[in-house]
Amino acid sequence: MIRHTVLFKFKPDFPPADKQAWIAGLNRMTGSIPGMLQLTHGPDVLSTARSFDYAIVADFETVEDIAVYNTHPLHEPLKAYSFPNSQQILSVDFHLVDPAPAKTLTS
Repeated sequence: MIRHTVLFKFKPDFPPADKQAWIAGLNRMTGSIPGMLQLTHGPDVLSTARSFDYAIVADFETVEDIAVYNTHPLHEPLKAYSFPNSQQILSVDFHLVDPAPAKTLTS
């Protein structure tokens, strides 16, 4: 499984209506893109100096599924909102490793 994580630092003048349209578009992608297992997203809650404004985390079966997502008709229009209204966008894609079973404590 691959986790796709994107962080956005918005420009101060990102129109609120455009931001709401972008968020609505993110919500429409959930369950609608082949290979996307899960999508979560939301605004930063700490607002520290090093914080970004918004995060998207999506899990995919394969790297190829991310390529499908990147050009999917539900994803493409969202770029028209996020790209021009962001000061910075960071992303990372990494393999999720099954965690080792938890050890039980013995007395």
